[in-house]
Amino acid sequence: MKLVKIPQMEREEYDRLIADGYVSRIAFQGEKYPYIAPFLYVFDGRYMYFLSTKYGYKIRHFRRNPHVAVEVEQYSPDLARYTFVTLAGQLVEVEDAREKRAVRASFVRLITAKKLSRNVLAALGHAPDEPLDSLVTEERSSVWKLTDVRDIIALKNVE
Repeated sequence: MKLVKIPQMEREEYDRLIADGYVSRIAFQGEKYPYIAPFLYVFDGRYMYFLSTKYGYKIRHFRRNPHVAVEVEQYSPDLARYTFVTLAGQLVEVEDAREKRAVRASFVRLITAKKLSRNVLAALGHAPDEPLDSLVTEERSSVWKLTDVRDIIALKNVE
């Protein structure tokens, strides 16, 4: 019996996967076990950005060690097609006011363009009945950027 290896994706393929997606999982280094949490993200072609509420396990893990693994996947319902990319890097909190505002505005555009439920606002520190612009005008969440990516594993199914 021959072992079949899952092929790797080229950079253009995994950049497209990241650009097309908007939901990721971030694995933080926990105290004993990893802590994994889902995050919406936006991608500007160079960096992945995340909004994080300012409370919860993720904050404790981020403050203790910002080195993470971020995973984005895409698959068909029957799993005939699947791709995923895992990026090992470091999260940094964005401090620049202009950059934060631009990222927050990108999240508003994402929510609008993808017609996401307003319930997603709760994951970003806002009530679902609040105006979308409150993501931009109020800072109830932190803006994180994935930097210093050291390892990328990007695989796709056998074609």
